[in-house]
Amino acid sequence: MASKTNPVQFLQQVRSEASKITWPSRRETMISTAMVLLMVIFAALFFFAADQLIGWLIGLVLNIGN
Repeated sequence: MASKTNPVQFLQQVRSEASKITWPSRRETMISTAMVLLMVIFAALFFFAADQLIGWLIGLVLNIGN
C-alpha cells in the first residue's frame, strides 16, 4: 500500500516536477502546428477521394444513376 503524503509535501513535489518541464519554442510550436494541419488536409483529401471512388464503383456494380 502506498504511503500517504500530506498536502504540503504533495504540492512541493508537484512544483518540483513542474520545474523540470521544458516547453517547445515558438518556432517548434509553429512547425508542429503546420505539420498537423498539412497532414489533416492530406488525410481529408485522401478519404474524400476514396469515398468518391468507392461510391462510383458501387454505383457501377449496382447500375445506379443511369
